[in-house]
Amino acid sequence: MLKIAWSQHYCHPLPAGHRFPMEKYDLLPEQLLYEGTVKEENFFQPAKLDDRWITNTHCSTYLEKLRNQSLSKSEIRKTGFPLSQQLVEREVHIMAGSVQASLYALEYGIGMNIAGGTHHAYAERGEGFCLLNDIAISANYLLDNALANKVLVVDLDVHQGNGTAKLFEENTSVFTFSMHGAANYPMHKDKSDLDIGLPDKTGDQVYLNILSENLKRLIDKFQPDFMIYQCGVDVLETDKIGRLGMSIGGCKQRDRIVLEAAKANQIPIMCCMGGGYSEKISHIIDAHANTFRLAQELYF
Repeated sequence: MLKIAWSQHYCHPLPAGHRFPMEKYDLLPEQLLYEGTVKEENFFQPAKLDDRWITNTHCSTYLEKLRNQSLSKSEIRKTGFPLSQQLVEREVHIMAGSVQASLYALEYGIGMNIAGGTHHAYAERGEGFCLLNDIAISANYLLDNALANKVLVVDLDVHQGNGTAKLFEENTSVFTFSMHGAANYPMHKDKSDLDIGLPDKTGDQVYLNILSENLKRLIDKFQPDFMIYQCGVDVLETDKIGRLGMSIGGCKQRDRIVLEAAKANQIPIMCCMGGGYSEKISHIIDAHANTFRLAQELYF
């Protein structure tokens, strides 16, 4: 059965006019249920995640500062969100959702989180709408519990996974692959094991060819026994800040390439959603929903 992490904490209230489309975390499960892609039993509420699995990736002093609301104004501004206890609770729920979705992936071949993909968070700081890094926490959880030996991170958000790259720069058990807009945020990019920076306006065919060639090569060379897929939909041509040129159909084909590669090679995969900032929320929801539609089509 496809298991999907979702919590009422995911859709966090933000000030009017904030550019982050927080409502997608409620609209996406509603759409999937409405169209019959999933049923209520596909969703699970993340259980509490022990702090030791967070501080295995993040500095304990940073987690304490989040919990005590003692970040500086500059640190808060870099995250892009107003800091509150409710926001921190949201982040911890998202971390738990990705860890538990990873465990379901070991059981069913795939597990998913309606949120997550918080790849800009570093050990000691947050930025870019990311306070904690669910990709890194999940990978470290699997490795430290001997549930995986080699984790391949496939990060296809339009923004480079700088925090994830930095967190694993000296860890040979995790291979970080980021394919992103070369001229987009962050302006300073930490070094992933493989970075592919794409020029503005890159369209479907060029994108898909590059992805297909590199993903096959990476799987053959690295031989991962687990994959984490950050499937942000800010690669769309309609995205307000993405600057690439992909269609919704092209984005779906991107997801198909990744999921088919994982399934064909019998590699469990956890999918976390990442960003999306199209003017029309329907474009964001449809593109995200395609990932779940494909998961059902290919695995169940």
